[in-house]
Amino acid sequence: MNSDRAIVKRVAQKEVGIFFSSPVAWLYLAFFATSTLFIFFWVETFFARNIADMRPLFKWMPLLLIFLGSTISMRMWSEERRTGALEHMLTLPVSPWLFVLGKFRACFSLLLMALVATTPLPITVALIADLDWGPVAASYLGAALLGGMYLSIGLYISAKTDNSITSLIGSIALGVAIYLLGSDLITSLFDSDMAETLRHLGSGSRYERISRGIVTFADLFYFFSISCGFLTLNVYALEQQRWAKGISNARHRKWRTVTFLVLLNLTLANLWLDRIDNLRIDVTEGRVHTLSESSTELLAKLQEPLLIRAYFSARTHPLLAPLAPRLRDMIKEYAAMGRGMVNIEIIDPSEDATLEQQANEQFGINSTPFQVSDRYQTALVNAYFDLVIQYGDQHTVLDFSDLIEVHANNNSEPEVRLRNPEFDISKAIKQVVQQYRKGDSLFLTLDEPIEFIGYVSSDDLLPPALIAYRESIEAELQELVQHSGGKFSYRLLEPEARGGELAKTISKDWGFTPMQAEQSPEQAFFFYLTLADTNLVVQLPTAGFDPDGFRTALHAGIRRYSADLTKTVALAGAPVNAEMARYHLGGPTFNNLDRALAKDYDILREDLDDGEVGAQADILLVLAPRQLSEAAIFAIDQFLMRGGTVILATSPYSVEIAGGEMRLQPWNSGLDDWLLHHGLRVGKGLVLDPQNARFPTPVVRHSAGKKFDDVQMINYPYLIDIREKGLNQSHPATRNLPQLTMAWAAPIAVENGTGRQTTNLLSSSEQSWVSTSSRLLPPDTSEPQQNAKPAAHTLAVSMQGRFDSWFADQRPPPSKVSTTSVAKSERPATALLQRSAESARLIVFASNDFMDDQILGMMVQASGTQYLGPVQLLSNTIDWALHEDKLLQISSRAHFNRSLPPMTKRHQQNLEYMNYAMVLLWLLALASVHWVRKRLKRRRYERGLAL
Repeated sequence: MNSDRAIVKRVAQKEVGIFFSSPVAWLYLAFFATSTLFIFFWVETFFARNIADMRPLFKWMPLLLIFLGSTISMRMWSEERRTGALEHMLTLPVSPWLFVLGKFRACFSLLLMALVATTPLPITVALIADLDWGPVAASYLGAALLGGMYLSIGLYISAKTDNSITSLIGSIALGVAIYLLGSDLITSLFDSDMAETLRHLGSGSRYERISRGIVTFADLFYFFSISCGFLTLNVYALEQQRWAKGISNARHRKWRTVTFLVLLNLTLANLWLDRIDNLRIDVTEGRVHTLSESSTELLAKLQEPLLIRAYFSARTHPLLAPLAPRLRDMIKEYAAMGRGMVNIEIIDPSEDATLEQQANEQFGINSTPFQVSDRYQTALVNAYFDLVIQYGDQHTVLDFSDLIEVHANNNSEPEVRLRNPEFDISKAIKQVVQQYRKGDSLFLTLDEPIEFIGYVSSDDLLPPALIAYRESIEAELQELVQHSGGKFSYRLLEPEARGGELAKTISKDWGFTPMQAEQSPEQAFFFYLTLADTNLVVQLPTAGFDPDGFRTALHAGIRRYSADLTKTVALAGAPVNAEMARYHLGGPTFNNLDRALAKDYDILREDLDDGEVGAQADILLVLAPRQLSEAAIFAIDQFLMRGGTVILATSPYSVEIAGGEMRLQPWNSGLDDWLLHHGLRVGKGLVLDPQNARFPTPVVRHSAGKKFDDVQMINYPYLIDIREKGLNQSHPATRNLPQLTMAWAAPIAVENGTGRQTTNLLSSSEQSWVSTSSRLLPPDTSEPQQNAKPAAHTLAVSMQGRFDSWFADQRPPPSKVSTTSVAKSERPATALLQRSAESARLIVFASNDFMDDQILGMMVQASGTQYLGPVQLLSNTIDWALHEDKLLQISSRAHFNRSLPPMTKRHQQNLEYMNYAMVLLWLLALASVHWVRKRLKRRRYERGLAL
């Protein structure tokens, strides 16, 4: 055994030495390395693409390795045949296997040296951005196996000819044929089943899956088996050289039989392994290609069969074609983890007119026309790329616009990727389950019992109308108890009992002070309603003391305790004039946010001027508020006092971009004193940061003494580029955001000693500064003003705990709420909650514009892709506030939006030149090692002669 290893090693060393003795070999390595760099930086425009991954390198690796493997192996046997050395080799008492393995080892060593020359690229990306190393490592593993496969093909072809050029051409042709077998160019010509079979046969499609970070045993064995197969054919081809022509004996038949059996067993092993789906490892950060625990828990709660039906056309746009197999793999994961409760169907509607009609009529799915072109013509292809999620009688549809993200690259075709398929599918499943359960009992989805506690005075203290009101709500409570299955109970407590001990307690803990009737101020009473479990206390609004309003408020309160029912987001903001909004005038608009939230929540348009927030609201979102009335502030205040979550996006300024001009306009929210009461102060300036994003900005260009209005793409310091250090890594809403651009943000100051848990969510860099100038385009905005001191500034903050009402020492403003059950003369004053529950949250983002539709649209021009980072941030915040942690965990696993930090052109050029320099240093290092080894070998030889 040791002698065999020594032979293999000596053959490998001999071939490596011969390789490096030729200047052509160095040209091969240099050409491969510089080609990868050129493709990475120029063809794939890495910096313009603005994504921190290595896809531009590994996308082209299968084709590059075909040429590299063919050039390395082309002379290995053909040169031996041409010079006659092969005949001498075959006469030696050594198995041909040892020579074959020795030459393969030499070629594989050279291949690894070439791959090592590309490693500075991922190191560079990791130094400047957040790189997921899992797919990188998997891609290098796949590249080594793929290259080994091409080397084995090249060695076999070389053994069949004595001409190196013929060997080169034959190796390239066979390698390209195996690569194209599973490519979209070939698979698009067949139906979906045949296309899937071809993808299993093609080397490119196998490698593509590994490069995404999915390492399956079947794919690894595929490359290993083909390499072994061609090496076996190589040995057989050499053995044939020993045989006399035209003669066949038992030994020859034995060789043929053994060779055939080896190839047959390798083929059967591949077919068997392709049927096993669970032999795989997801090496991506966060395991984005594997169902998370959250999705698994969601499937475990299914009580009815769930159907996932995929409509994929075999002939579709070439950029969409590779995504269908990935979605197929993902929905198979759902079926595997569904434990028999999840059924999947893969349908090509173009193959069955009945199925296509069903898709059109039952699910409202229609084909999408895509423009495709080949060398002969440009045509339209009507294709399907849709998923239907069906549960019971409810269903939802995900089309290609819901599932993919498009990134426009400069000077190349756009890049199309799946956005986050697990999040999209799990969200759709959650949505249809919620819709199906809406008609079920309120208590079906509760994890633990809840209790209604009413702090209500005795009848002799209540106004007559409220006595009837109390009786009506008690009847409603009794009915709910009967239908709750033991998950609901209620108590009505008299605060004045036992000397008023309870009244003192609820006044101290909750701020529940006595109410007074408008016409009888001397008559004081309590009438406060709450819901509670072991973790959360919810204070119910009195809803104008109307029985119907109570029913709505009670049901909405109960729904807050269920994680499986759709929640309601109350959305309020400055009124928008539709006509002015067409010309981007009159303030920010938030249609992108509306569409994003409407997919997951019920949206309640709230008019705060009526003095209260709707009882069904689970969270209050106030965007760019302007000159809020006292009644509106009271509505916000009391919603917070009820233990709710209030999210504010507010700043002293808003930016208007119209007519080629950018104007800063004052934007008084009316909330400054209210926020200050709670320990928050939004500054009067705007934060500028040298760590910023590019933005198409109107500028004035001077030429020949004249002024011209232009739009230029500049690094704009008012658009703060927030990275890891500025994103709170311990908070669920921000810790998994790869990057966020905050537009025209003001600094937030937080007072100490509020007694509440305060968390900074977003911060600018330590080099940022605050400007009070109204000029949005100063001559040089890359440096702070003379009197401005660079420092990190808080841009968003979260507070949780007990809040004291701003109106605690004031009379509440008049309410516009009308009631039918209580006469005006007997109507009590508006109920005032003076202190909140511990569950109350106040979250402030110090910008009116960072989610504005116009700003997000203009950032598309800067980044080449739809930018919804702020929308994702707000969605994460709402999910966290509503305890939707499961979906939030899935959402955070998205990896497409790993973007590069802002860099100057000089910095980008330096990084590119550094990589070219690293390749040169690597080649010089190899040359030095080769020269040293050659010198040592010569000295040993000379010492041997001297002896």
